[in-house]
Amino acid sequence: QVQLVESGGGLVQPGGSLRLSCAASGSIYGANVMGWYCQAPGKQRELVALITRGGSTNYADSVKGRFTISRDNAKNTVYLQMNSLKPEDTAVYYCRTWFGREYDYWGQGTQVTVSS
Repeated sequence: QVQLVESGGGLVQPGGSLRLSCAASGSIYGANVMGWYCQAPGKQRELVALITRGGSTNYADSVKGRFTISRDNAKNTVYLQMNSLKPEDTAVYYCRTWFGREYDYWGQGTQVTVSS
């Protein structure tokens, strides 16, 4: 089992920044992918960004140039730096780690609200 604990969400004004963190513990598989998803009210959960253990990244078009994903393998932690936040970024953000079908874990989610 793997436990993921997210932190860093909150309320921010449009144009502001937040940094999300997700720390993994337990039976961690070294080659795992880590990523962030978001789910706004009434919408499906969707990928925001992912990063492989080797550092390759992929971003949703809506966040390219504004969000940066990174990871510290020694700490089993993934980060999401969110800049130039917009009201449409408001959602619950979930951390996920996966590798194949047998290794797939989610965090409990952290709320991000962008509002003036």
